[in-house]
Amino acid sequence: MIKPGPGGALLVAGTTSDAGKSVVTAGICRWLARQGVSVAPFKAQNMSNNSMVTADGAEIGRAQVMQAAAARVEPEAAMNPVLLKPGGDDSSQVVVLGRPVATVTALSYRPMKAALLDQVLASLAGLRARFDVVVCEGAGSPTEINLRADDIANMGLATAAGLPVVVVGDIDRGGVFAALYGTVALMPPADQRLVAGFLVNKFRGDARLLTPGLAELRRLTGRPTLGVLPWLPGPALDVEDSLGVGAATGDPRPPHGEDVLRVSVARLPRLSNFTDLDALSAEPGVLVRYATRPEELADADLVVLPGTRSTVADLDWLRRSGLADEVCRRAAAGRPVLGICGGHQMLARSITDDVESRAGTVPGLGLLPSDVRFAREKTLDRPSGTAFGEPVRGYEIHHGVVTVDDAAEPFLDGARAGAVFGTTWHGALENDGFRRAFLTEVARLGARRFVVAPDTDFAAVREARLDRLGDLVEQHADTDALWRLIEDGVPPDVPLLPPGGGL
Repeated sequence: MIKPGPGGALLVAGTTSDAGKSVVTAGICRWLARQGVSVAPFKAQNMSNNSMVTADGAEIGRAQVMQAAAARVEPEAAMNPVLLKPGGDDSSQVVVLGRPVATVTALSYRPMKAALLDQVLASLAGLRARFDVVVCEGAGSPTEINLRADDIANMGLATAAGLPVVVVGDIDRGGVFAALYGTVALMPPADQRLVAGFLVNKFRGDARLLTPGLAELRRLTGRPTLGVLPWLPGPALDVEDSLGVGAATGDPRPPHGEDVLRVSVARLPRLSNFTDLDALSAEPGVLVRYATRPEELADADLVVLPGTRSTVADLDWLRRSGLADEVCRRAAAGRPVLGICGGHQMLARSITDDVESRAGTVPGLGLLPSDVRFAREKTLDRPSGTAFGEPVRGYEIHHGVVTVDDAAEPFLDGARAGAVFGTTWHGALENDGFRRAFLTEVARLGARRFVVAPDTDFAAVREARLDRLGDLVEQHADTDALWRLIEDGVPPDVPLLPPGGGL
């Protein structure tokens, strides 16, 4: 067993977005937790529209919730003190310690960063005082040289807190050796001195093929590669970056009965909380894919309008793309449609928004007997209830308040009208009994012979995935070297590389 030390820490950076920082961080957390080490995840600044509500009502990035589960601890606001939620091409809502504080542009955000760095460092120090180890995740690339002066998430954090850094490269993208070398070489000396080694991620094939390249990378950089992590097949749960959302999702399991169920999800431009669909992807015989054209809804047994960071703008896109007309045709024909949060709002008769889009009152799709009005205060809650006779727990993150007609047929907190369902609750489909009952109703409405599996346990599916991430680290990384970095920091003799090392 590893001997825990007080407040050790490590920063997992990456050559690009979606290089695998989140899953590597989770894997290290699970490996350490298995060793009896008390460990917490940390991401100073996260830019994502995939978020969740903690037990005390704070909003943090979904990846940190997943990493906390890997560490077997309760998620909290200190694990993600700054969350940026993009609402358009040049604006984001700033969430600090779980509460929204401002809406900013890329330029107007920069003057806020000095004060936010103090908050970030305080949050990290608090976690290090309470846990043996804190595994920090960087954001994007640590070598965004146009942003380095006021960085609080990558090397700005590492230099301020004295964190050893491991850089993850995605070999599946190609160019991994150039990316790893260049990431270090463009750093100024103070940053380079904290980079202790590399991890190659998402490798398919025989890792021995990489031996010459890894040896040359070490010769050129003076830094070892601490592991080659293989490609991990199977459903990718709790994906945070929208780069991870493709035309289809998951690795479908054979159906329990003789038929499959096809789910098409509108790929909204400002898509949020698409992890709501993870539980559907885990069901045997359920095929989940994302759609941007009307014809991609044609053979779907269920169409989902998911969450969005900008309801009015994405509703306009839905209309311009032709998807809205197809959704309305489906509803008129009695074919199932589910709206979640922003998607639920789109199904209403009207949307009055003087807060998010400031568009005033615009018509919704009119498929549910409800109206929406945006409030300035954000609702953050973890509600519970029942539907189809099954208990349901979820979480709410929204400004739009949906008012449903008194005579409407209820569906969770929303409504049902024929084959159209709407709810503001995220995470509802993770409730096994409710998910089975809902999919059974979808199959009945579509006269499908799909039979839902009686024993899918989504919590167990997620836990197994976290164990596989822990296995990746334990079996394919140099865990002794990782522990030395956590306990002792970076060796003092790492070389500086040009051109950054010559500054």
